[in-house]
Amino acid sequence: MRHTLRLHALAACLALAFSAHAADKATTIPQKAVTAATELRDRAMDDNTGYEFVSQLTTEVGPRVAGSAADARGVAWTVAKFKAMGFDKVYTEKVSYPLWQRRSEHAEIVSPFPQPLLLTALGYSAGTPKGGLTAEVVGFDDLDALKKADPATVKGKIVYVSTHMERHKDGHDYGMGSATRTMGAVIAAKMGAAAYLLRSAGTDPHSRTPHTGVTGFRDPKEAIPAAALSLPDADQLERVLKEGKPVSLKLDLDVGFAGTYEGANVIAEVTGRKHPDEVVAIGGHLDSWDLGTGAIDDGAGVAIAAAAAKLIKDMPQRPDRTIRVIAFANEEMGLWGGRAYAEAHAKEVSKFQLGTESDFGAGCIWRMTASVKPEARGAIEQIAKVIEPIGVAYDATKPGGGGSDLSQMHAKGMAALSLTQDGTDYFDYHHNANDTLDKIDPKALAQNVAVYAAFAYMAAQADGDFGSAPGAFKNDGAHD
Repeated sequence: MRHTLRLHALAACLALAFSAHAADKATTIPQKAVTAATELRDRAMDDNTGYEFVSQLTTEVGPRVAGSAADARGVAWTVAKFKAMGFDKVYTEKVSYPLWQRRSEHAEIVSPFPQPLLLTALGYSAGTPKGGLTAEVVGFDDLDALKKADPATVKGKIVYVSTHMERHKDGHDYGMGSATRTMGAVIAAKMGAAAYLLRSAGTDPHSRTPHTGVTGFRDPKEAIPAAALSLPDADQLERVLKEGKPVSLKLDLDVGFAGTYEGANVIAEVTGRKHPDEVVAIGGHLDSWDLGTGAIDDGAGVAIAAAAAKLIKDMPQRPDRTIRVIAFANEEMGLWGGRAYAEAHAKEVSKFQLGTESDFGAGCIWRMTASVKPEARGAIEQIAKVIEPIGVAYDATKPGGGGSDLSQMHAKGMAALSLTQDGTDYFDYHHNANDTLDKIDPKALAQNVAVYAAFAYMAAQADGDFGSAPGAFKNDGAHD
């Protein structure tokens, strides 16, 4: 009996040792898959599927603000389009969120120099009283100045905060602009402001096209009227404020919350041949703001993912793992589709091989970063070598966040890439009326499709995984 127990103990130790060894085994991509991905990359560079997709979406549906009739048309259009593309599975998952509506918006300086101003209401803004709101304006150079202000100087007034974004390839100034829009409105409300205005979070100083975007309000009872001035109009208001005379402004916003809406994430799959329950996740968000047609934000992202998956589907043999395309609902007003998806699939996170979303326009991808287990870095380097010839550099020093909506799955533990596009002029058009199809270069879009197709196929064919597990990447900072 004692001898038998010793044998069982030895067997258990050997099993544990084998398991530990298997866990430490490097993830690699077979040479056959590398060769096939290289051919796929080259084929994608000459393919027009992605451009045709976004052209048809923006023409046949147009702007798709969350909760609107066009949003519902966009969901139906995408379901039909995915089916027409021949994906193995096409389905939807429900997403509920607050319904916010824009009806009309006007502003004018009443004194000392009467004149109209061009602006747009921000998401989750409250409406003004019927007939509008007139109050004195108090201006601040930036968000920090507002934070330090005496609430007594703000109470009952229209707060204006300036923010100056510069063009950058990686768009890093948007962190400042976005914070001024989302946090500034909430801070002003807590100080007792009557309304909130900001200089648009954009980079084209010559265009009178204000940039919308969401505020940090989530409770209608806490919201105040909030809007963004076009950059030339913000300049004009700043010059008037510098005259040193009291400035009175009338704001008339017919906007606000209107209950709850049930939308949907739209999902399509190329079913894996060997491991159908293991998933490479790619996507974009289907909703857009209502000022333009949602071409670069984010019709392009959905188009890139769908076109990449179709190219993989059209290969002679299905990939080993499932390629899943997700067209997320209502990213613009708070990542509602991404958060709903992550909550619904959190228990399956270990089955997610690798993922990322495209949501930064349609400029060429120039950088790849990754959050994967150490044993998978070699596989990432193999992917990097395939996409390097089309202009993508691998930066091993930075984490990969998965993109806006899929950042929520990354936060649950999904291994993720970031595929950074050239966003030098992205914030000229972002969230404004100039977000239209003519801003997309078909060749640049095809390069995006090539990158997504190559990486997704190689991840699907890898021998081993990339480290997805509950809480696996909670300290990498990519999803903060």
